[in-house]
Amino acid sequence: MSDEPLPLAERWAALARLTPARIGLGRSGASLPTREVLRFGLAHAQARDAVHIPFRAEEVATALATLPVETVQVESAAPSRDLYLRRPDLGRRLSAESRVALAGRRGDFDLALVVADGLSSTAIHQNAAPFIAGLLPLLRRQGLRLAPLVIASQARVALGDEVGEALGARAVAVLIGERPGLSSPDSLGAYLTFAPRPGLSDAARNCISNIRPGGLSYEQAAFKLSWLIAEAFRRSLTGVDLKDESDLALEAVTPDKLPPA
Repeated sequence: MSDEPLPLAERWAALARLTPARIGLGRSGASLPTREVLRFGLAHAQARDAVHIPFRAEEVATALATLPVETVQVESAAPSRDLYLRRPDLGRRLSAESRVALAGRRGDFDLALVVADGLSSTAIHQNAAPFIAGLLPLLRRQGLRLAPLVIASQARVALGDEVGEALGARAVAVLIGERPGLSSPDSLGAYLTFAPRPGLSDAARNCISNIRPGGLSYEQAAFKLSWLIAEAFRRSLTGVDLKDESDLALEAVTPDKLPPA
C-alpha cells in the first residue's frame, strides 16, 4: 500500500460524502463552479417552497385516520399565509371558531398532540404520520389519556399552549414544520410543554429537532419524546429545568426493543 497522501480534491470529496454541509465546493476562477451555483439555487428554491406550499390538512387527517386516534382541525388567528409570515403573533392564537370547537371537546386529558404546519408544510406532509405511528404505542404503554389530536393550520409553536388549555390537558406536544435550511426543507420539530397556558415563553418547553429520514430517525425521536413526557409528569415541569437524558435510558434498550418505524 502506498504511503502517498491522496490528492487534495479526493480528500475533500471523501469528507463531503460524510455530510450534507457545503464543503469542498471547489472554484472556477474567483467564483464557485457552475454546478455548485445551480445546486445552491435548487436548495434555496426547495426551502422557499417548504414555507409557501399550502398545508394539506385534509390529507394529513386522512393519513392519521389509519391510527387509533381521533382528529380535529383548527386554524390560528392568521387568515392567510402572507399575514401569518408577517404577523407571528397571530399564529400563536386560535381563531374564535377554533377556540369554541376545542372548548366543546374539553376533558380530563394527560396529553394533547398538535400537528402544526409551522414554517414547513413539507415536513408535516412527509413526516408527521410515520412519526406519530411510532410514538402512539409508547404513549399507550404509559397509560396516558390522550386528547383528540389537533391538526392546526397557520400555526406557531405557542399555539399549543392555548390548545392544551382549551382541551384541559396536563401537557401538550406540538409537532411542527421547522424553519427550512438549505439542506433540510423537511425538518420536523417536537415541542413539549407541561401545564400549557397562553403567555409561556420558550424556556418552558423541551424541543426535539431535525426529525426526518436524513436526520433524527422516527424511532429515536419517539423514544426521546416519550421519555421527556414521562419525566415531565414525574417532575411536573418541562423546559430548562428538564434535561434530556434519554440517551442514558436508550443505552439500556437493545435494538430489538425499539418501537417499529
